[in-house]
Amino acid sequence: MKFWHFTLALTSFVLPALAWAGDNGLVNIPSKYSVPETLDKLESIVKEKGIRVFARIDFSGDAEKAGLKMRPSQMLIFGNPKAGTPLMVASPTIAIDLPLKALAWEDQNGKVWLSYNKPEYLKERHGLPDELVKNIAGIKGLVEKAAE
Repeated sequence: MKFWHFTLALTSFVLPALAWAGDNGLVNIPSKYSVPETLDKLESIVKEKGIRVFARIDFSGDAEKAGLKMRPSQMLIFGNPKAGTPLMVASPTIAIDLPLKALAWEDQNGKVWLSYNKPEYLKERHGLPDELVKNIAGIKGLVEKAAE
């Protein structure tokens, strides 16, 4: 009897943890452009929508300056305080994931990808109310348009 209680208790903790571990919360969209071209497109689309670009980080360029080599990798950090502030008021910890980020990177086969955090993942991670997820859901369309 004790064995079954232990098994049930263990299962109730381990299985949800394993299910969560299998989903890292990232969406990876293939791009037909190079890393710089992909981020150029995304940056242009974001600016056209009136969304502020906070930074563009060239990880591979910085690695090269440090005498290191890595495949092309760049990140765009962007957002809108009108969309992000209500999220941070509802759940202050989401500030660790805001502003939004999109990463263009090249894999070992030379394929370029554009990656971002799933809004649903951020909702679960930070306990956001359902009605506020729409504030960050637009990233999907922006990224898809940049990669096409």
